[in-house]
Amino acid sequence: MCGINGAISFNSSKFEITEPYISGMRDTMEHRGPDGAGVWVSENKKVGFGHRRLAIIDLSTSAIQPMSNEDGSIWVTFNGEIYNHADIRKELEALGKYKWKTNHSDTEVIVHAFAEWGIDCIHKFRGMFAIGIWDDKKKEMWLVRDRIGIKPLYYSIHDGRLVFASEIKALLKDPDQKRAVHEEAFYHYLSFLTTPAPQTLFDGILKLPAGTWLKVTLDGKVEEKKYWDVWDYTKPMTNKSEEEITQTIISELRESVKLRKVSDVPVGIFLSGGIDSSTNVALFSEGETSNVKTFSIGYDRDYGTYKNELHFAKSVADKFNAQYFEQRLTVDDLLGFLPNMIHLQDEPIADPVCVPVYFVSKLARDNGVIVCQVGEGSDELFWGYPTWKLKLRLQQANAWPVPKVFKKAGLSVLRMMGKKDSWPYAALQRVVEDKPVFWGGAESFTEEQKKRLLSPRLKKKFANYSSFEGIRPIWDRFHAKAWEKSDLNWMTYLDLNLRLPELLLMRVDKMSMGVSLEGRVPFLDYKFVEMAMSIPSKVKTKNGDLKYILKKAVRGLIPDEIIDRPKQGFGVPVYEWLFDKLGDEIRTELRSFARRTDFFEPDVIEEHISKSSGAQLWYLYNFALWHKTYIEMK
Repeated sequence: MCGINGAISFNSSKFEITEPYISGMRDTMEHRGPDGAGVWVSENKKVGFGHRRLAIIDLSTSAIQPMSNEDGSIWVTFNGEIYNHADIRKELEALGKYKWKTNHSDTEVIVHAFAEWGIDCIHKFRGMFAIGIWDDKKKEMWLVRDRIGIKPLYYSIHDGRLVFASEIKALLKDPDQKRAVHEEAFYHYLSFLTTPAPQTLFDGILKLPAGTWLKVTLDGKVEEKKYWDVWDYTKPMTNKSEEEITQTIISELRESVKLRKVSDVPVGIFLSGGIDSSTNVALFSEGETSNVKTFSIGYDRDYGTYKNELHFAKSVADKFNAQYFEQRLTVDDLLGFLPNMIHLQDEPIADPVCVPVYFVSKLARDNGVIVCQVGEGSDELFWGYPTWKLKLRLQQANAWPVPKVFKKAGLSVLRMMGKKDSWPYAALQRVVEDKPVFWGGAESFTEEQKKRLLSPRLKKKFANYSSFEGIRPIWDRFHAKAWEKSDLNWMTYLDLNLRLPELLLMRVDKMSMGVSLEGRVPFLDYKFVEMAMSIPSKVKTKNGDLKYILKKAVRGLIPDEIIDRPKQGFGVPVYEWLFDKLGDEIRTELRSFARRTDFFEPDVIEEHISKSSGAQLWYLYNFALWHKTYIEMK
């Protein structure tokens, strides 16, 4: 786990890549790699790679990066882990063609695997990764992001060069990189709390989509290809019994957790006391001679919108003889962390869970752990959110034989009732326009709410536009490829392509790497994802029970009280904190932002402030702080 960066200067450009240029960008990411730093620049100053090291596998100096093969024809800078690197190494060693300088570095496996199989080597990698590769013989640079998008990779093409990095702040170190808001991405941010790939909130800076590679040549040609889509690898379990499916789930998950135990440094687990993290603890503990370390976050007291679950977490830790560490946060912890949070995020990740993720990561690192397993992905794969149940019912209700004229009449009634900016109106409008009801697991503002919120200039610019355009490519792929085009599969597939890689996984990556800790995600092993998407929807939703088939699979593995208790989710008492010290800060910041910029209608901002619309105020506040930090304070 590391921070990577690099650049290629096109032949048409006189720009020379130098070591100070690369290292200057690289060292903005020191938190991602406090264990060392490296730089390589080609003799002709056309290509350069940088690397910050967080040593996890093969701690020796021979495993430092950037790394090359024996003749320097291939160079690699790599962030992530290849969990099956030992098996690939054995396959390569059997060929007898390559000289090895490390004992068990997964980076060196990438180097020789690329030499042997070219870019197709990525199909052998089981892990999480963002990789930069320079092929000196073919004069080609390759950028690769892992299948699920667990690791980020950003790039920008400007002034005769392409520059890439694990974090946007590294790209901003380039003095020629402009700082401006991508207004279409901003419009989508107001819907999704993040920006759909390849957009970022920075105009001119892109992020490589999950499961995608980019090939760049010295003449400036850029080619992009999606090399993995889950629908290309599913094997429908239509003829399997529930017992067979549950056995497959546990078998695949056990293998996934086992792979993610591989490390030369201590590994622990984030434990919330829910099904996912408890299952991680149970499987991780199998075969262990020492007690696994678990880490939990709560708050100074129970709030109306969030009750502490620490007693559940502690009971699970006790059940599996795990070491248990906890911390309780206050509103002052949040206020003190805000500037660092905005700095670490690079672009807003408008999910307040960034706060507890940071502090639980710090708790782990302070207690000697450098790698932690996390539970992201299970809810999306196994229908785990209560809000999904409601939206699934709404989508299924659309199949009823109701003429569209009556649905349009319903819209008229809602408009007359003054409900044009309500969620029922938004859902019905989508149905009338033959669009899906579900636009993602984290929607913030409806289209009508956004139109009211925007400044007159932006209101006019986006008058005939909707954020469905941001997810339309995913919708089209779903209909072209899905073996079962069910409403639930659409919901899962959309979040696999948007909310998970660009929001949930980024909050884990940015916050954990902010304290130099690696997060691993067993439920998002790509083979586990392929298996989960092969399960028929009717099995996942049987009896209307959220996580039905996963609960059945883990019953007997973890306590029944964990399986059967109502889901709460990992949250933050933002609403209550709005009436504490945070509230004054948000009101002051948003009023000032609305006056000095041209994004929001000040009167509508005042409406949100007066209503204390908790979550939505937080989303707006995140954007305002980001803009002040990254755009205004150049």
